[in-house]
Amino acid sequence: MNESLPRRPRGPGPRAAEPDDEGIRLAKQVAAERGCSRREAELLIENGAVRVDGRVVEVPGARVRDGQRVEIDAAARPEPVQAVTLLLHKPPGIAFDAPIARLVVAARRQADDGSRRPTLQRHFIGQRCLTPLETGASGLIAFTQDPRIERKLIEDGGLIENEVMVDVAGTVEPRALHRLNQSPVVDGRAMLPARVSIGRQSEDGARTGLRFAIKGSWPGQIAQMCDDVGLRILGMKRIRVGRVPLAGLAPGEWRYLLPHERF
Repeated sequence: MNESLPRRPRGPGPRAAEPDDEGIRLAKQVAAERGCSRREAELLIENGAVRVDGRVVEVPGARVRDGQRVEIDAAARPEPVQAVTLLLHKPPGIAFDAPIARLVVAARRQADDGSRRPTLQRHFIGQRCLTPLETGASGLIAFTQDPRIERKLIEDGGLIENEVMVDVAGTVEPRALHRLNQSPVVDGRAMLPARVSIGRQSEDGARTGLRFAIKGSWPGQIAQMCDDVGLRILGMKRIRVGRVPLAGLAPGEWRYLLPHERF
């Protein structure tokens, strides 16, 4: 009885054409409608100038299907999204270098932000925080994607004055206050002297508010200074970095740095 020879495997036959229900890239659609290059279309989208069915879409790779309405702001120009600096009132208990999505939430933008900028997704990409603050402290921190401001905060960081309100337990004796105003040594490094004054004191003497005007952002410096004179910190809040104030920002709120503001 003859055995049948093994058959050669047959390649797959032609596939049936599948309907393309994923649509086309938004950038391609905008380029066709606006009569511009694909790159210019991407810039228009990233600047928030394109709506799909009435909703702003900032992702050039988003898909547009037949029947969807694409609207392009006629006044918009295809320019790179401008680099921005964000100012945040960091709540206590969260690290300044936590993921920015955890720190800066689009919905928590200050209602009366005077910059009048649109909130764009590109504004949250590549942001760096160069004004560190202790995890337990609250107050002003700045994120930037602007090379000029980044250079300023790095090169002049040790000379930029930070104003910090510090509540300590008990009263502060004149001798302790005098020592706080001397040049401290922090982790073996001689620091510039701070200007420390008493801002307020509770009637029962259980709490004293100190105002620190201190050069540079060195997490742990104020805590070490207070520890060296026997003061226990109850709370810490930074209210100014250079010439930029915290004023008006509630914990967790943020705003854009205004064009005229300088650190």
